[in-house]
Amino acid sequence: MSGAWYLGWRYLAFHKIKCATLMASITLMLFLPAATRVLVSDSAAALTARANNTPLLLGAAGSRLELVLNSLYFQTGQPAAVSNKTLEQVQATGLGEFIPLNTRFQSLGHPIVGTTLDYFAFRGLKLAEGRQLGMLGECVIGAAAAVQQDIGIGDYLVSSPETVFDIAGVYPLKMTVVGVLEPSGSADDDAIFVDIRTTWIIQGLGHGHQDLSRPEARAAILNRKEGVITANAAVSQHTEISAHNIADFHFHGNSSDFPLTSIIAVPPDEKSATLLRGRYLSDEQDLQLLVPSTVLDELLETVFTVQNYVVLGLAMLGLATVAVIILVFMLSQQLRRGEFHTLSRIGASRTYIGLLVASELVFIFVGSTLLATLLILGMKQYALQILQGFLTL
Repeated sequence: MSGAWYLGWRYLAFHKIKCATLMASITLMLFLPAATRVLVSDSAAALTARANNTPLLLGAAGSRLELVLNSLYFQTGQPAAVSNKTLEQVQATGLGEFIPLNTRFQSLGHPIVGTTLDYFAFRGLKLAEGRQLGMLGECVIGAAAAVQQDIGIGDYLVSSPETVFDIAGVYPLKMTVVGVLEPSGSADDDAIFVDIRTTWIIQGLGHGHQDLSRPEARAAILNRKEGVITANAAVSQHTEISAHNIADFHFHGNSSDFPLTSIIAVPPDEKSATLLRGRYLSDEQDLQLLVPSTVLDELLETVFTVQNYVVLGLAMLGLATVAVIILVFMLSQQLRRGEFHTLSRIGASRTYIGLLVASELVFIFVGSTLLATLLILGMKQYALQILQGFLTL
C-alpha cells in the first residue's frame, strides 16, 4: 500500500469515530433489505418443506394456523383437544396411517411430544445413541435438547407443571432418557418424545400408587367394603415409572375420551386422501382436516406482501442514507481545504488528491460490504428460528 491509498488508510485510522459511523450507516443500508429477503425466503423454504412432507392433519375445529404450527413445529398456544375416540374412528376407515400427537406439556422449556413409534419412521428420525421407547415413563430427546440441557442416556427429565399451584394434584413425572436422536435440522431437534400414554399420566388421567392390598398400606386406607378399597390422602403416588412399579400404574376412565392435540394422516394415494377429506367437509362437525402446506402458503403469501412493503421502505431509507453520506463527505472536503492546499504545494496533483479521497470511500464501502455479508450469512443460520419466534409473539 503506497501513495494516495496509504494516506487514505491512515486518515480513516486516525478519524476512528467518523469512519465507524459511516461504516455502520452503510452496513445497515446494505444489510436490512437483504436480511429481510433472506429471512423470509429461507425460513419460508424450511417451513414449507416440513409442511409438504405432512399430507393431512386432523384436529379440533378452530384456528387452522394454530393447529398447523403446534402440530408441525410444537409452537404457539395449545389448540382445542380431540378425543382418542377420533383416532379410533379414523383408523377404522382403513384410508391410511394415522399418527396421534399430544403436545400439551413441556420440560425445561422443551415440548414433550406424546406419540407412537410410527412418528419416528414418518419423519425419518434416527437414533444417535441409545434405544427406542420401550415402556411408560421413558423418553427419547432431540439432538438440540440434549446439547442444551447437557443430558444423555440414563439421565432424567421432569415434566413442568402447567401452573405454579396445581390444585388438581397432578405430580411432575420423572422420565428416563433412553435415546438421543441424530440432528434433523427441524423442530424435532428441540423436542422430548414419549409414548402417548405417558402424556396422559402427566395430565393425571393415570397414576401409580402403593398396593393398598398389602399390610404396609393400612395407614392409607380410608374404607374397605365388599372388596372395594377407598384410599385417603395419605396414599403415596409414584412420581417415576420403573420396572419395579410399572404394574401399579393404571388409568381412570374410558381411554377413548382421553385427549390428543392432533392426528397426522398419511393416506397411501390420492384417492384415499380425497375420500378422507370428504368425511370432514361438513361445517357441523367439531373437527377439521387440513392440508398443512395450503395453510402455510396462505400465511406466507401475507408475509411476502408485507416483505415487499418493508423492502420498499428500506430502499427509501437507503437513498436518504446515501444523501446524508454524500453531504458528510462534501462538508468534510470543505473542512480539509487547508490539507489539500498543503498537498498541492508540496507537489501533489489534482488527480492524486482525487485518488486520496476516492481511496477513503473505497475502504469504507468495501469494509461495510464485508461486514454486511457476514451479518447476512449469520442471519441465514437462524432464519427459521427467528421467523418462528415472530409467529409465537
